[in-house]
Amino acid sequence: MSSAWRCAGPRTASGAVTVRPRLAARIANRRAANWTLENAPWTPAKAARHVVGKLAEWGYRVDADKEAGITAVTVLLARAALSDGGSRISLHLADQDHQALILVLSHQAGLAPVGEDLLREVTALGVVSCGADTDQKDGGRRRWALINLGD
Repeated sequence: MSSAWRCAGPRTASGAVTVRPRLAARIANRRAANWTLENAPWTPAKAARHVVGKLAEWGYRVDADKEAGITAVTVLLARAALSDGGSRISLHLADQDHQALILVLSHQAGLAPVGEDLLREVTALGVVSCGADTDQKDGGRRRWALINLGD
């Protein structure tokens, strides 16, 4: 059973994040990297360093503000995945058309779907799109954000 939600930047007149059902996230046919990280207090910052470092290795030159945004998004996603418990999380990064997908899996089955609070926080950081889903068979909870790397 899979439950998926996606936020798409725009907000309603009342300021609520637009949320709608969505199919599970999938990375295919593009450059990608991934890391397995332990459940430790320093893991969110380490995850952000991995993402920023790999994007630089791939040739993306982002200014300090964009780097701070990428770091903040990665830290939020990693922190949320770590809060599910378990001994590890998986961090996945892919790029295409000057956008980066950051995907974090908690590998914890049997959890309820993610609430909207995290999606609101991530959306507030200026992402193109973000989402979360729960797949009991593959990866547990998944949280992701799509970030524009262009000008």
